[in-house]
Amino acid sequence: MTENILKEIRSVENLKDCILNSVVLDSNKNFVTVKLITDRTYTDEDKNNALKIVKKYVPEHFECGVEISKLTPDCEMVKRKIVEAINDNFRALSVTLEESDIKVEKRQTGFEYVISVMPSLSVKGVCETVSAYLKKYYCGEFIGKCTVNDKVAQNLETEEEHENIEFSVPIRKFQIADFKSIEGTEKPETAVYISDLNFESEKVVVCGRIEDIAERKYTNSRNQEKSYYSFTVNDETAMLRATYFTRLKSIEKIKELKVGDSIVCTGKTELYKGFLRFTANVIDYGKVPDGFVPEKRISKPVPQYYTVVQPQPFSDISQTDMFTDSSVPDCLKGKSFVVFDLETTGLNCAPSSGNMDRIIEIGAYKVIDGVIQESFTTFVNPQRKISEEITNLTGITEEMVAEAPTYEQVMPDFFKFCDGSILVGHNAAGFDFKFVDYYCASVGYMFERRIIDTLPLSQELLFLSNYKLNTIADKFGITFNHHRAIDDAYVTAKIFIELIKLKKSLPKLQ
Repeated sequence: MTENILKEIRSVENLKDCILNSVVLDSNKNFVTVKLITDRTYTDEDKNNALKIVKKYVPEHFECGVEISKLTPDCEMVKRKIVEAINDNFRALSVTLEESDIKVEKRQTGFEYVISVMPSLSVKGVCETVSAYLKKYYCGEFIGKCTVNDKVAQNLETEEEHENIEFSVPIRKFQIADFKSIEGTEKPETAVYISDLNFESEKVVVCGRIEDIAERKYTNSRNQEKSYYSFTVNDETAMLRATYFTRLKSIEKIKELKVGDSIVCTGKTELYKGFLRFTANVIDYGKVPDGFVPEKRISKPVPQYYTVVQPQPFSDISQTDMFTDSSVPDCLKGKSFVVFDLETTGLNCAPSSGNMDRIIEIGAYKVIDGVIQESFTTFVNPQRKISEEITNLTGITEEMVAEAPTYEQVMPDFFKFCDGSILVGHNAAGFDFKFVDYYCASVGYMFERRIIDTLPLSQELLFLSNYKLNTIADKFGITFNHHRAIDDAYVTAKIFIELIKLKKSLPKLQ
């Protein structure tokens, strides 16, 4: 709403660069005051035109007024705001920066500034973020650039480094039932939970039911045609894709295997192009015990410290905007929710289906007591190519993620950010959570499945032609940059709050 008001006010010539300083409501007098800041000389006619615009948006039972202040900042004021912007948004840069590293010059239409940074620091997005920050407080244009200085990092005072406690997650196993040899000479007693199989090993035992099996052909180095089997094993904790190369002594018995049979496979795991590949060396009959109930996964403790991604305080002007319903349903009070979204290299979120896709961006907002209060955002280096299709969809290129942290570095921080909160996402139960759960588990952090999915919640409460995120956003009058995780997460957070206002209760967790 405030964006529309400001857009119309800027149609007044002498107020075309103005900014909205505040909206003050005096409920006792039913009076609204809109305070503007401009850097141009304005007339009474300009002020009256602005007042007419404001009146269109204020409820009829309110009186209203407009106050306009003329403010032309000097270079020192702009420099102080630049320091604030960097402190709030670029923590690594802020600890190395001194005021002398920032130069500001006044121009006819605004200001130009230069930020001098150490050669080892990334400057991606710095000037864009700083300029946007300045425009919140001052009128005019702000043009910036970053240059490299010759400071040496070792000579700078740094914050105390903290290390998280090391903790090894035990691998769960179960007793194998009804073992019967096909080709094995040893009887394995236990099998590893497939859901825990995220490590390389020369010898590991898995056991489960065959979900699918197919014989395939290949030509060996001596130009001989040979057979191998590709199959999927399910042990009720997860599914595993496996390969088995046949032997003459057991080929006829292996050919008798079919979907639904329970088998024990002894083999090895190895990483291949980012995917954990299992090759069975020995196959026998064996079952998951009757009445098997998987033990609860033991997680590493929540990290004590953030290491590569620091959450940032978040303040949304619309949350305190008098034109927007800011009442909070009782069911949101005293609770914390993390609303998140991911961008990935593809749609494969099931490791049993082949090469699991990778996360390339995480965006998340923490909603506490019904108010968006913190943000968590980062690119993630997938350590593989990003397809042209994904780049076209998201705008994320390989260059943008080249210097980003890997999932091994990011997921502990994300797990800490989510601690004590209910997860929320759009189609999160069927897609995004599977990525988060898999990649957190692979580094030892086990999520408790507590999810609110805004997709079925929207289907329950709204009557729309479809339930895509942008369609629901249009319903609530929210505009955003679709297919970027941080933008999608923000809109999902806004939609989540609005849906709960309609429902007046929390839905069942998925």
